[in-house]
Amino acid sequence: MSLPEWAQVSPERRAHIERVVALLQSWADAMPVDAKERNRWLRAGWLHDALRDAPVGDWSAHGPASADRAATAGERDQGVLSAVRYHTVGFRGWDDVGRMLYLADFLEPGRDFASAERNALARRVPTERDAVLRDVARRRIEWVLRSGWPLPHETVDFWNQLAGRP
Repeated sequence: MSLPEWAQVSPERRAHIERVVALLQSWADAMPVDAKERNRWLRAGWLHDALRDAPVGDWSAHGPASADRAATAGERDQGVLSAVRYHTVGFRGWDDVGRMLYLADFLEPGRDFASAERNALARRVPTERDAVLRDVARRRIEWVLRSGWPLPHETVDFWNQLAGRP
């Protein structure tokens, strides 16, 4: 498994994708999950930023563009496609693949902010996934609010689900 032939990524973006996939693999090994689910996680990891460096609009358009292109190329797993489509914002309808990709994209060790905190969170994922997921979602939401951007309705719905609200 690797980047699809249609991917448009810089060397830096490819390195990010490889770190996300490695993190997903390490969690799958530690948890453990069956081979079919591991494969879903890894496919989502390879696909999530496949069009990040393509001219698809603003930064938030690359997930939907990658999901649409993956579907055109034959990906039929709706969980994988939803994971890729919403990996930057969160999504109430996710199964495990979406939740794990959301975590791995944020916690991969190559990002240059709050490294020690993020590494500590990443180590907790195999045993405390849901608690870490709430923490990561909170951090991402706080960043959006500090930036002055509106919260997408998918993010609000995802947060409400994590918080046990209808």
